[in-house]
Amino acid sequence: MILGLIADTHGYLDPRIPELFAGVHHILHAGDFGGQQIIDQLNVIAPVTAVLGNNDFEPGFRATELVELQGCRCFIHHIVDRPHPAASLLERIARSQADVVVFGHTHKKYLDRDDGRLWVNPGYSGKPRPSTLRSVALLELSPEGPIVKFLPL
Repeated sequence: MILGLIADTHGYLDPRIPELFAGVHHILHAGDFGGQQIIDQLNVIAPVTAVLGNNDFEPGFRATELVELQGCRCFIHHIVDRPHPAASLLERIARSQADVVVFGHTHKKYLDRDDGRLWVNPGYSGKPRPSTLRSVALLELSPEGPIVKFLPL
């Protein structure tokens, strides 16, 4: 199973996303999506689980989601201060028994494995800005464990 990871679209869905996410089984949006229309556009590609970012005010979305896909527990939350997350957030992540933590906010891609858990920020995917690298990621759920591949925009 392959998941599309995206964050910080800020109301702009890059026209390359449908091609980059072609064939994904599920999309995880780690906040600052910038309006229901972004989620609707992503839902055309695959089912979406999204969380609110600090710039989102859409009803029906929560700050945190836990989704289990093919036996992999993915914890999604917009603001995660890596490498020093708040104790309360670490406790929630530990209680969730998450295998993968997906987050956004920093506009920088990030990948780390800590305490048997994979921490992933797919990066900024909103409108192009000078000197800002943009990316999304694919998360493959394989029997050997989750594998992440970053895709530049």
